[in-house]
Amino acid sequence: MALRHVSCHPTTTSGPTVTLELASCTLKALQKRHVCISRLVRPQNWGENSCEVRFVILVLAPPKMKSTKTAMEVARTFATMFSDITFRQKLLKTRTEEEFKEALVHQRQLLTMMMPRAKGHSTNSLHSHKHPQPPKFKDFFPFGKGICVDIMHRFPVYPLDFTDGIIGKGKTVGKYVTTTLFLYFACLLPTIAFGSLNDENTNGAIDVQKTIAGQSIGGLLYALFSGQPLVILLTTAPLAIYIQVIRVICDDYSLDFNSFYAWTGLWNSFFLALYAFFNLSLLMNLFKRSTEEIIALFISITFVLDAVKGMVKIFWKYYHGHHDHTKRTSSLVSLLSIGRNSNTSLHTALNTSLLDSPIEMATASSPSSTHSGQATAVLSLLIMLGTLWLGYTLYQFKKSPYLHPCVRETLSDCALPIAVLTFSLISSYGFQEIEMSKFRYNPSESLFEMAQIRSLSFKAISSTMGLGFLLSLLFFIEQNLVAALVNAPENRLVKGTAYHWDLLLLAIINTGLSLFGLPWIHAAYPHSPLHVRALALVEERVENGHIYETIVNVKETRLTALGASVLVGLSLLLLPFPLQWIPKPVLYGLFLYIALTSLDGNQLFSRVALLLKEQTSYPPTHYVRRVPQRKIHYFTGLQILQLLLLCAFGMSSLPYMKMVFPLIMIAMIPIRYNLLPRIIEAKYLDVMDAEHRP
Repeated sequence: MALRHVSCHPTTTSGPTVTLELASCTLKALQKRHVCISRLVRPQNWGENSCEVRFVILVLAPPKMKSTKTAMEVARTFATMFSDITFRQKLLKTRTEEEFKEALVHQRQLLTMMMPRAKGHSTNSLHSHKHPQPPKFKDFFPFGKGICVDIMHRFPVYPLDFTDGIIGKGKTVGKYVTTTLFLYFACLLPTIAFGSLNDENTNGAIDVQKTIAGQSIGGLLYALFSGQPLVILLTTAPLAIYIQVIRVICDDYSLDFNSFYAWTGLWNSFFLALYAFFNLSLLMNLFKRSTEEIIALFISITFVLDAVKGMVKIFWKYYHGHHDHTKRTSSLVSLLSIGRNSNTSLHTALNTSLLDSPIEMATASSPSSTHSGQATAVLSLLIMLGTLWLGYTLYQFKKSPYLHPCVRETLSDCALPIAVLTFSLISSYGFQEIEMSKFRYNPSESLFEMAQIRSLSFKAISSTMGLGFLLSLLFFIEQNLVAALVNAPENRLVKGTAYHWDLLLLAIINTGLSLFGLPWIHAAYPHSPLHVRALALVEERVENGHIYETIVNVKETRLTALGASVLVGLSLLLLPFPLQWIPKPVLYGLFLYIALTSLDGNQLFSRVALLLKEQTSYPPTHYVRRVPQRKIHYFTGLQILQLLLLCAFGMSSLPYMKMVFPLIMIAMIPIRYNLLPRIIEAKYLDVMDAEHRP
């Protein structure tokens, strides 16, 4: 009955997700303070702003207390403690009341230790970390300093990369298995696609078999010895373009392709080693978040473009009948060549040729062949879109209310393998009578044959130095940019970074790949951030009708990348059967899936979407609250212009124009620092270009 006259002050945490309901009361009948903490068995929905309540705290205190020990002050203390998302997860994992109390005491000690440090900092020092300082000339010396620091910081936790999640508390073996399967399909299928492209561009010098072998070897070495094993290496579309340009140069000047390719790769590795030893990765501090997101969105667009190009080729070949036209043309050419080259008369050759292939000639012009080609084209489109739909639906299934949370998470982690296998089986077994486009496979006679690097002249070797330098710029930017996205503050990684050592390791790996004629590899986007996401524990919150996700922690392990690389290597035993049963439309659907899932968290894409929304439905993000709407759209428009500039060079039909693409990426640095501040005030740029949401 006394509680009727108590003034109750409910409050919630200001943390990333509303998981705490806290009430403080003053009661005259009490002699001392009382605190009751309840951890609910399952999350409860208690209203619009309390959608997932996990903890309930009630603070009772007598009215006559010191001002620092009142019920409200004690409630504020607990609100501060529970605002730490990592601490809340630790409390959820405790099994006994004693463990729960120990966690509370430990968190109180941490806060007690942090308070004097916070008071000791001046106002200037609190804002000094807001922007990373540009590197000075002395930072690039002494020689190899960055590599030594990376090894010293990363080596002590190296054994934990193999034991975390396997031994001790917080075992996540199931997540490791699903992440390994995801990585396996996410790496293998693009490897097959780019291997098939390299096979066509190099006339079989670099084929699917060599691409898979290089991917497995490079990925295995990087997973074992890198400083940041969450980064995934992969051969990419820009590298395929460079390989094509090298082949064109070799054909034009009658040069040995393997030797020219090896020298280009050796020069590339030489420059990468110099960048690592002189600590040039510090220059990546000049890349702002907006620049990183422009490049990331450009890479996503290239995946979409590759899928569209592939589907256009299928329609051009099958739907419009150019496939049949090619058959008729090749038959006529072979017929004429027989009559010209053989010792028989032309009359005999004509009769023999027509008798040998009457069915093919008749079939080529028959209506049934045309309908079959159209069916192939339409089915290919449906297979590609079906792969995208099933994969993305399962990827988003963890946000649905159906099934058990563990089942939802497993289906989400296995979305890509399930989609690929499902539509490969549908294509191969459900429509056996319809011809599907598959990748070409020619077994390599010499998989690990070293290039004859001494066969080139000094002039040819000198020309490879220029190509190697441009290639090293692409490697340098891509490797460090992807590593920066992996090490972003919002991912909450705790084992440190190793930019300089990883760059040197990348140079060593590509040296071996170059000598044996295997395709080059570097850090891949969006595979690396998706790898982090697959190993992360994520919490969601609902704010004004918008869902936000926050990473609580990430299992930093080498086992997933290691296992995926081993599986990719074992896939050599699956050539040509059953890997050739995976039709090309499934590969294109994979490209669309990767592009779509990589848009999560891309602020540029979110701001582009604002252009299509009315102002009342804008999400309550920090830049919407602090920056005028016109300035937001100005900034978005300028980023789109930079993106179009990248696309103009990176997607040009001229191979030589694509080679200067790394220089365009570097040119975005002075654009950000010199041009944009003249259009938009610096205070607004700082808000929109923040490293993470405050």
